[in-house]
Amino acid sequence: MPSFIEDYAVIGNCETLALVGRDGSVDWLGFPRFDSAACFAALLGDPRNGRWLIAPIAGGARTTRRYRGDTLVLETTFETETGAACVIDFMSRRDGVSDLVRIVRGIRGTVAMQTELAVRFEYGAVVPWVSREDDGRLEFIAGPDRLLLDTTVPLRGVDFRTVGEFNIKEKDEVCFTLSRALSYGPTPAPFHAVDALAEADDFWSTWAKQFDATGEWSAAVLRSLLTLKALSHRDTGGIVAAGTTSLPEKIGGARNWDYRFCWLRDATFTLYALLGAGFLAEARAWRQWLLRAIAGSPDDLQIMYGIGGERRLVEFEVPWLPGYEGSAPVRIGNAAAGQLQLDVYGEVLDALYIARRAGLEANDASWSLECALIEHLAKIWDQPDDGIWEVRGGRKHFTHSKVMAWVAFDRAVRSIDEFGMEGPIDRWRAIRDSIHEQVCEQGFDHEQNSFVQSYGLPRLTPVCC
Repeated sequence: MPSFIEDYAVIGNCETLALVGRDGSVDWLGFPRFDSAACFAALLGDPRNGRWLIAPIAGGARTTRRYRGDTLVLETTFETETGAACVIDFMSRRDGVSDLVRIVRGIRGTVAMQTELAVRFEYGAVVPWVSREDDGRLEFIAGPDRLLLDTTVPLRGVDFRTVGEFNIKEKDEVCFTLSRALSYGPTPAPFHAVDALAEADDFWSTWAKQFDATGEWSAAVLRSLLTLKALSHRDTGGIVAAGTTSLPEKIGGARNWDYRFCWLRDATFTLYALLGAGFLAEARAWRQWLLRAIAGSPDDLQIMYGIGGERRLVEFEVPWLPGYEGSAPVRIGNAAAGQLQLDVYGEVLDALYIARRAGLEANDASWSLECALIEHLAKIWDQPDDGIWEVRGGRKHFTHSKVMAWVAFDRAVRSIDEFGMEGPIDRWRAIRDSIHEQVCEQGFDHEQNSFVQSYGLPRLTPVCC
């Protein structure tokens, strides 16, 4: 049984992320990217589907948690009748290798600790072959996947799990590192966990220093910004909507989607937050990602792409996982990539406009792309689409989609007015006005005195479940 969602904390390295429960169990992790097949999938099943527990042997420990300063380094403190110990969890990256690092430090007295590692590749389906390297590290291999576990704690195999016990005393320190590498590639060298901790602290705190931490809610805002940063990919510039798949919209329901992809809409919302806080580098990297991802004909614009700009996000179900609290099916991939959602044109044009206003330098390729998107939207804005809610119930004239089409033309017009960009401003302004007139005529219900979900229907909100 997984923990409650609110009992998980996120750690990551801007390539992938893991979820760590209050009980000291890492219940979700995919290597090496956000959208990679998980090697720990207990979040969507149980410990048999893969997890890594480090916690006191005795039950009933009092648990407190915090992030170290303005970082994504997590500290979980366990207090027992015999003492207290802290587990420091974080992720690092070195020469293309991702590492999950766990450091156990004694605070007072002596605490009897346990570790239980169950590696299950391919979303909990594949049990790896385990062997010991000449340097003492344990190797877990199945097909192309390989993990290397480095620790001084004596470990043994029990029922396809790797387990061990150790005592941690005041001022003692025990380190565990789990490194991912291709089974047919070179073996990553061992590394010093404490040095990696210092590097992780420096990476996150240096990034956070760009934020003007003034105001009553600045601490909460910065913590949210750090989480959004963790969802950006440091190499590609893509921004994923989430680091997990199939967490249900409603417990027991079937709307369990894979969100480990780059929705244009969700990415722009993230950019709004980052730009508003003064983070321009992420907007610059995302703009380059966008130029690569949607390169080609504007007719082929998708609502989402893979982290590297991949277009084929084939959706399938994983029947051996029961789903979070029994919420089935568990899905991998997302068929909504093939939907037409007119609102994404508005979000993309607005994000680029906001970035321009925030001081992001001009880019001819970006404006050429915007012009191509606007010209294509001019041909299709009056057509029905699938809408923002992805109800998979047939295309309609969704009011929200039309409003966001208006936003696209409005931001194109403003870019010409305010920044001297070149384009057919009179024609774009006329289309903008036509959309406004249509929405007010067909998307507004005078009896309810409100805008409606789609033209001709009195419903205000979609029926999703």
